[in-house]
Amino acid sequence: MQIRDATAADLLEIRDIYNSIVLASTAIYNDRPVTLEDRETWWRARLAQSCPVLVAADGTGVLGYASFGDFRPWPGYRFTVEGTIHIREGVRGQGIGSRLLAELIARARALGKHVMVAGVDSENAASLHFLTSHGFVPAGELREVGFKFGRYLNLNFLQLFLSAPGELPDQSGEPET
Repeated sequence: MQIRDATAADLLEIRDIYNSIVLASTAIYNDRPVTLEDRETWWRARLAQSCPVLVAADGTGVLGYASFGDFRPWPGYRFTVEGTIHIREGVRGQGIGSRLLAELIARARALGKHVMVAGVDSENAASLHFLTSHGFVPAGELREVGFKFGRYLNLNFLQLFLSAPGELPDQSGEPET
């Protein structure tokens, strides 16, 4: 298995992984499958923001993907990113997510990010366990903010410090905000 930057050729399989999760679970608070054009727009937007889109791939194709983007669009949040990882059905629990997360964290640190945030459905025990086993800590729950499959959903936030808590960034060359 190889972890690498996604290419346009990977987008069909990324779309298929995304849509299978959308249709079968509350891991993504979207109830409509997306198109290949949507995934291309998403991918290009991430690249334009210097945010990675990574894939884990082997001879069978894309096993999973990971990315992060801005947590919120305002400058005061520029050192915080929100990450996401999705693994193809049938290959979950084999360490693919761990490898993707390790590379995602390394990329965020290389960009000088301070905190990575994850939003997880409160009933998604596997994802909550995965993240806490990799050092993420609970940071709060928003009750009934999602709606899917005819019911309200609670969203748990977790966070991981990418640099020491309270450590100030090197802001040389950065505009004041």
